[in-house]
Amino acid sequence: QVQLVESGGGLVQAGGSLRLSCAASGSIIVMNVMGWYRQAPGNERELVAFISSGSTSHYSDSVKGRFTISRDNTMNTVYLQMNSLKPEDTAVYYCNIRGYSDYNVPPFDSWGQGTQVTVSS
Repeated sequence: QVQLVESGGGLVQAGGSLRLSCAASGSIIVMNVMGWYRQAPGNERELVAFISSGSTSHYSDSVKGRFTISRDNTMNTVYLQMNSLKPEDTAVYYCNIRGYSDYNVPPFDSWGQGTQVTVSS
């Protein structure tokens, strides 16, 4: 079973920066898509960014130009650098990693426990 542990959330003033990390542990052969989602109170969970195994990245329009997703396959870790933060970025951020532990079984689709990001105005 693949487990994800997130870190890096916290309280920051508008205009500030935070860097989120998500480390995967367990039996992993390959990690395919790695992504970050967020959920604000009263809202549905939404995609923030994802990065493919070939390091092609995609961002939601609301964070494009401010957030950067990256991955370190040697460390089984995905990062989210968040700059120029706005109060509307306040949410619980979740990482998601899809890949294979064993090619003879279906791929895994694991989620982190979530980390709170609060941006004050």
